[in-house]
Amino acid sequence: MSRGRFRCRSCGSGALELVLSLGETPLANSLLRKEELDRPEPRFPLDLVFCSACCLVQITETVPPEQLFREYLYFSSFSETMLAHARTLVERLIGELGLHGKSLAVEVASNDGYLLQYYKAAGVPVLGIEPAQNIARVAIEERGIPTISEFFGLDLARKLVAEGRRADVLHANNVLAHVADLNGFVEGVREILADDGIAALEFPYLGDMIEHAEFDTIYHEHLCYFSLSALTHLFGRHGLEALDVERLPIHGGSLLLTVGRAESRRAPTAAVGALLAEERTRGMNDLAFYRGFAQRVLDLKAQLRALLDRLKKDGHRIAAYGAAAKGSTLLNTFQIGAETIDFVVDRNTHKQGLYMPGVHIPIAAPERLCEAMPAYTLLLTWNFAAEILRQQDEYRRRGGKFIVPIPDARIV
Repeated sequence: MSRGRFRCRSCGSGALELVLSLGETPLANSLLRKEELDRPEPRFPLDLVFCSACCLVQITETVPPEQLFREYLYFSSFSETMLAHARTLVERLIGELGLHGKSLAVEVASNDGYLLQYYKAAGVPVLGIEPAQNIARVAIEERGIPTISEFFGLDLARKLVAEGRRADVLHANNVLAHVADLNGFVEGVREILADDGIAALEFPYLGDMIEHAEFDTIYHEHLCYFSLSALTHLFGRHGLEALDVERLPIHGGSLLLTVGRAESRRAPTAAVGALLAEERTRGMNDLAFYRGFAQRVLDLKAQLRALLDRLKKDGHRIAAYGAAAKGSTLLNTFQIGAETIDFVVDRNTHKQGLYMPGVHIPIAAPERLCEAMPAYTLLLTWNFAAEILRQQDEYRRRGGKFIVPIPDARIV
């Protein structure tokens, strides 16, 4: 089925096939103030398609990035898991690349400086690029991370190179999926890299998303969902080569992809060829691999709603944990609202006192769980389950239970 005039964000092909439609949903991170609850919320189509020409999976709607990212409420430093992961990666790369006081570490979408702070502490000069002005201010004022509050692309890369700033290592964690102009972004990566520099990119892995029915990863900020096969097409067109790839458990299954200039002296590891071969074997380069995804999401919806309905009929109160974008997708597409969930809790103080988009459930501090003691809490941020269950040991000790919705609804 053709998707009209929309063309692939990577290769420009019109050969696109529908994988999943989640209908029209509000913007997942557009949390509401109380006075906004009676106002109409903009909703946008959320359709996932597959490009048969280059294997890229993507959504067809592009919300202007200024509307999504200029003011943002996700702060990476609120997650202990993210901080520990960032520190480990930075320490590893400093050793592997021999970085020192004359090197430069750059991060695109650097958030509040959660990662670059570890380079800075090791004496490696840093530069953050973060379009969300409120978050960039935190990085500058609280962590002393030099941060440019702009969107990254070829123009900014050229400007920085003209100023003599080229990256020995460039990080782009969970940002490539947010980029509408993929080719301009990747060309900017090539431009800013030092001749022997490397870019380390992290992103949720499409193979895990499909296999584990992680449909809640789909929202308007995430324009693309990557396989290694799709990325080799993209990077290859811009003179960049995949040098290494590593599977990570974070965010329900991610890839850490290392790329460098094709003419650099670095040789790809065996892991690159192995994962490309695995994707071919699994059929990830063909539409058939994705055909059952929509039905599995419908089955999960029926399963989770039946569980919640049964618990409510038995007289139990239910809360939710995690006012994250994936939680908004799940609640809105599964039509789970305030009639089922009493409140949502989140550690992010910037979200407390606001309301979830679409479903208008109030957001409170995590302490509310032990104060109100709902019998069950739906774990919307299931990708940080181990961390959250550990933090909520007291709630669980008192008898509170968590419902983990992905890949199958289960009580823990």
